[in-house]
Amino acid sequence: MRYLVLEASAAAASCALLENQKVLGEFFVNIPQTHSQTLLPMAQGLLDTCGVPAGAVDFFAVTHGPGSFTGLRIAMAAVKGLAMAAEKPCVGVSTLEALARNLAGFAGSAAAVMDARCGQVYAGLFSLEEGEVRRLAEDTALSILELGKLLPGLKKPVFLVGDGAELCYNKLLEEPPPGPPPEEWLRLAPQAGRRRRGRRPCRLAPGGGDGRRGAGACLSAPAPGGAGAFKASGEVKPCQSWSKT
Repeated sequence: MRYLVLEASAAAASCALLENQKVLGEFFVNIPQTHSQTLLPMAQGLLDTCGVPAGAVDFFAVTHGPGSFTGLRIAMAAVKGLAMAAEKPCVGVSTLEALARNLAGFAGSAAAVMDARCGQVYAGLFSLEEGEVRRLAEDTALSILELGKLLPGLKKPVFLVGDGAELCYNKLLEEPPPGPPPEEWLRLAPQAGRRRRGRRPCRLAPGGGDGRRGAGACLSAPAPGGAGAFKASGEVKPCQSWSKT
């Protein structure tokens, strides 16, 4: 089964073509052009390079956020158009879960974070154990200091991944949360793992209706107890800059 996946939730954009669990190819750009100019030509170039016509793709997938409002709309509209034209299913993947899957094989916990500006981040918390990445709480938006209060309760060490990783790391060293010093348990993910896309494919499930155009999600084990407190921790405060790409 072949998957074409598009990602445009932040300044960079990427696409990947997979066959079962094998990555056939991926393109990545981080240039000052809008995703409407780069995303579809990049996807077409990837398909041409791999010798796979669009009609031979079985599933289309897209990161559905959190992230840039404009970038998400462009990517989701592109995937829906491709899926409708090919009469194939399309599914959605959490941007933060895709980032956390870069750390499969590590032991401890992962905090996938994206810079939401104004001292806030989009964040998702995950456990890392025996090669599995399991969700601990729903994706949410909160201040870096609020996130810092949650991290000491996770299994150590805690790895920060995503484009907000260094921002959070530096802020929490500067203003540490109660408990042991962050230097003892907080880690930056390896640089290669902090890229804007996941290296390992998520498990995908079509959602809604006949599955052809439904928004889906990564399949992950539910957290035992306590996801609600993190989910209810607040919304992004008004800020004009976070939604621009």
